[in-house]
Formats: sequence, C-alpha cells, structure tokens
Amino acid sequence: MLTTITQSPLVASDLRQRLESAYQDHSLQSYPSGQMIPLRPQEILVVCRGVVLLNTIYPSGEEALLGLVVPSSPFGLPLSIVYPYHAVALSAVDLMCLSMGEIERSPALAQDLFRSLNRRLQQSEMMLALMGQRRVEERLRQFLLLLKQDLAQPVENGYRLTIRLTHQHLASALGTTRVTITRIIGQLRQEGWLTVDPSRHLILAKNATV
Repeated sequence: MLTTITQSPLVASDLRQRLESAYQDHSLQSYPSGQMIPLRPQEILVVCRGVVLLNTIYPSGEEALLGLVVPSSPFGLPLSIVYPYHAVALSAVDLMCLSMGEIERSPALAQDLFRSLNRRLQQSEMMLALMGQRRVEERLRQFLLLLKQDLAQPVENGYRLTIRLTHQHLASALGTTRVTITRIIGQLRQEGWLTVDPSRHLILAKNATV
C-alpha cells in the first residue's frame, strides 16, 4: 500500500521555517535518484527537496510500497514498526537529519512533526478506503487522482504528476500485477483520461474523475 505523506501548506511552512531558523548549522545530506538512503534507529530525516520512496520486501521477495515522502515531511526508523523498512531517492533529494534528542528538546519542532504525521494518518485512511474498491481500474483511477492532489502541476492539457512511477510501482501499491496496470493504463489513454509525456510522466486530463 502506498500513501503520499504530505502536509497542508501552513504545516509545511511552519516546519520549514522552524528548521531554517533553528538548524542553520546542519548540513544537508544529498542523494541522487535511485540511491538507497541509510537509516539509523535514533534519527528522523526531513525532506528538504525531492521525493523519497519508502518500501518493504515480503519474504516471497515481492516489493510493497509504503509511502512517498515529499518536501517538509519526516520519515525514519523511529516512525515505523515495519521490517525491513527501506528508503530510496525517487528523485534527487536533500535531507536534514535530526536526532531524537534534538526533537525532544524542542516542543515546537515536535509539535510540527506531530502535525505532519497526523496528515500521514489521514492519507493512510484514504488509501484503505480506496483499496476497498473491488475493480482494479477504479482503484487506479482513485489512486492517480489522490496523487494529483499532492504531486501534480498544471500543464496545458491537464495535470502532470511530478514523479515518475513505473507500472510495477503502481502494481505494488494497488495489490495487482504489472501486466494488469499496463492494460488499464492503455485503456485510460484510449479514453483520453490520461496521456504520457516524452519523459514518461503521467498527465491526467483536466476533467479526469473516477
């Protein structure tokens, strides 16, 4: 299951300002697209630029996507009980590392992080409701519209997702097969519900609905 971990503009602004004013001496950790991000038990990472993909691996070897972390959002081992828990740079990313001790000493920062995690819970509940749809096509439509809310930019012919998700990513997120996703995306393209740009980013039509 995949959730987009986002915040309202106010929460994101509060957290960004708090980090910039209180942690100017912290250097950012940068990772190129596709690189695994090392995680440590007592550290929280906050995305300053780019998008991070969270996943786990089942005993069968299959991958399950857990989330997409966008700017001004936290992630890390202290925030999950899933094992194994991996983080991969989906784009080039800049991260700020905060120790649990730093967070505990700053009630204001802890409150901002709590508010962002509350948003994550809301997104998770939305995904649970989405997964209740029996037809994979409806799940995919709703999932892409959910991504549109948080990770899209308006373009001439619709709304372009700013991240590039493979058909396997979508299949893992929706509990189906890559072949099924490929077939449904082909149908949606024929309907004009979505298009694909030269860089393989999905563009949802302006009137795209469930």
